[in-house]
Amino acid sequence: MSTHKYLKIGLILIALVFLALPTLEAQCPMCKMAVESNLKGGGSAGKGLNAGILYMLATPYVLVGGLAFVWWRNRRRNADAEQQEEA
Repeated sequence: MSTHKYLKIGLILIALVFLALPTLEAQCPMCKMAVESNLKGGGSAGKGLNAGILYMLATPYVLVGGLAFVWWRNRRRNADAEQQEEA
């Protein structure tokens, strides 16, 4: 796949994320109210919500780190192959 196609797909994905933001943002007050009422009743929903937030925060870092590793590994292999061809 060419770089132009990757760029086009990336821009489409970014646009879709921004289109979903109003819907996602509307859910925040609902979660806060549900957790507050649960905690007042002696529940532990806050712990589960915090764990879920941590998983959601970790996912983009793992994906970007994985892509960076694959890119680095392929770039290193290409450099090694070029050095062997020159020798």
